[in-house]
Amino acid sequence: MFAQNLRYLRKQHHLNQTELAHQLGRKSVASVSEWESGKYTPKLPIVEKIANLFEVNASDLLQRDLSQLNQQTDIMPLYEQLTPTHQQRVYAYAQRLKDEQVDNVVQLPSKILQIDGVVSAGTGEELVDERDEMDYQGKLSQFDYAVKINGDSMEPQFHDQQIVLVKATTDADNGQIVIAYVDGRSYIKQLKKTDQHCRLVSLNPKYAPIDVQGNESFAIKGVVTGILDN
Repeated sequence: MFAQNLRYLRKQHHLNQTELAHQLGRKSVASVSEWESGKYTPKLPIVEKIANLFEVNASDLLQRDLSQLNQQTDIMPLYEQLTPTHQQRVYAYAQRLKDEQVDNVVQLPSKILQIDGVVSAGTGEELVDERDEMDYQGKLSQFDYAVKINGDSMEPQFHDQQIVLVKATTDADNGQIVIAYVDGRSYIKQLKKTDQHCRLVSLNPKYAPIDVQGNESFAIKGVVTGILDN
């Protein structure tokens, strides 16, 4: 989402990648290009600097589709250009739509989500065969299992005690958020791969990356596809 939002905001402000790099104090345009391609996500201080430049919230920049948010805010300037008579018609029509929406609300049945243990956002969780259950409503993104986060090393995108949904796989692309096992412990981290290194990286800059290059105990167990927002 960050890469998509950065590209959107840059174009909205009529900046090319070189101009944006200069405004952020970057010596090279390569960083901006890599961010927009999704190859890398910058550290939190840089995310906050970008958010301040474009006057948006840092967490929104990381997690929400800002192009959709702006479409919603575009309604008011358009409304204000209407005559009072037409404004009243728009209001009456919107009120009627709202009433219809309330009448059409269907209470979804509660479902049970099985939570297959805990993963660490910090220094690792021991692998234990613990399962929990919780109720949820609505539709979830495609997933094979769910786990609970323990710790703050994946802030601001993922939070302590949050439930994440995972697609089971033993392989992942560079930059994806993965569930990984290392030395008998489970983690949620961002996977960073180069020709020389393979690392598990925290989004919170307080935590050092974990180098897993050549570590025979390292295994990817899934890719995060979403969170449970209950």
